[in-house]
Amino acid sequence: MKITDHIKKADGKTLFSFEIIPPMKGRNIKELYDNIDPLMEFNPPFIDVTTSREEYVYIDRDGLLDKKLTRMRPGTVGICASIKHKYEVDTVPHVLCGGFTKEETEYLLVDCHYLGIDNIMALRGDAMREEKYFEPTQGGHPYAIDLVKQVQNLNCGKYLHEVIETDNCADFCIGVAGYPEKHLEAPSLKSDLIRLKEKVDAGADYVVTQMFFDNQKFLEFVAAAKAMGIDVPIIPGIKPIAVKRHLHLLPQVFKIDLPQDLIDAVDRCANNKEVRQVGVEWAIAQSKELKAAGVPVLHYYSMGKSDNIQAIAKSVF
Repeated sequence: MKITDHIKKADGKTLFSFEIIPPMKGRNIKELYDNIDPLMEFNPPFIDVTTSREEYVYIDRDGLLDKKLTRMRPGTVGICASIKHKYEVDTVPHVLCGGFTKEETEYLLVDCHYLGIDNIMALRGDAMREEKYFEPTQGGHPYAIDLVKQVQNLNCGKYLHEVIETDNCADFCIGVAGYPEKHLEAPSLKSDLIRLKEKVDAGADYVVTQMFFDNQKFLEFVAAAKAMGIDVPIIPGIKPIAVKRHLHLLPQVFKIDLPQDLIDAVDRCANNKEVRQVGVEWAIAQSKELKAAGVPVLHYYSMGKSDNIQAIAKSVF
């Protein structure tokens, strides 16, 4: 079922969803299931599965370093299919521009269609570690809007090199990212909203936001988006702080602000166990306020661990 249909079916009730990352190569998928199992009591209608960028590794060959491209966390589509089968829940694979040619993207989308996966999260992706700025893959898309257009074309039977007359077209529901504090590369929040509007006009069906810790910024973002004519569901993304270094890491990586009250609470913690509890309590307060405001879904970034998300969901749902 499409994400937008789940939202309509809920008839104003706030839904619970979460996001996971594929395990590292060589790890057992059971570890992933062990973190999903405790969250299923909250009846998530869908689970997102991220996709990792490729990265360079250096292999020692007789004293010489051989530079090779690899993916440390492959298997997004396979994991989506496995979770869909095991838990009878919809899954949303993240599809990136970076690291994929248009042809590879088409093959991935065809596989998703065969597997009965109805939803796609279309993202540009981050720059590789060796890149200062994002550089498009040769033969790939430079922007998320181009990826949205490719998915929408496939929904109409328009493949890269031909139009196929068929009664079995894909019908993907397309999600895109939104940034309450603007994308780190955008010159202003307004220009970032203009880009978001373009993605929606190109066929995006819903928006999931980057993490934020100040609900007022999210509510202002939603109001500004609606004023610009963006009328698709906007889903807030919530990440509980878990370790002390998040105070510096999250603003540095995602270019977001942390409220001073949260910073002070984390600074008073003697260890990361206390930090994790502060993160849970802050996310509970955030979630309850957003739920009262009528958000369609509360989407949690679990990053492979579920104990804190479980604690939050118990208080909110």
